[in-house]
Amino acid sequence: MDVRTDIASLLIDLEAIMRNAGLWSQSPPSAAALRSTQPFCVDTLELAEWLQFIFLPRMHGLLEAGAAMPEKCEIKPVVEEGISNPSAELLRVVAALDAAITRAD
Repeated sequence: MDVRTDIASLLIDLEAIMRNAGLWSQSPPSAAALRSTQPFCVDTLELAEWLQFIFLPRMHGLLEAGAAMPEKCEIKPVVEEGISNPSAELLRVVAALDAAITRAD
C-alpha cells in the first residue's frame, strides 16, 4: 500500500475508535465555533470535536483532491493532553497518522 492509502485507512480507524469510545458527536458545533482561529479551536471546541469536524474532513478532502498533505503532523501530544484517558488504540492510530502524513508526498 502507498502512504495515501495508509492515511485513508488510518482516518477510517480513527473515526471507528472515536465512535466506539463515545467521542463522536451526533450534532455539529455552531458555524461560529468552527471559524475559530486558535490552534485546534481550543477556544470553541473540545479536542474530539476538532478531530471529528475539522481534522478528519480536512484530511479526507486533501486525499480526495490529490492535494499535498501537511509537511508535518504532530497531533499525538495534543490528543494525549486534550482527551481524558485516551486509549492505547487511539494513541497508536494517531501516532501512525502523524508518521504517515509527515512522510506523505
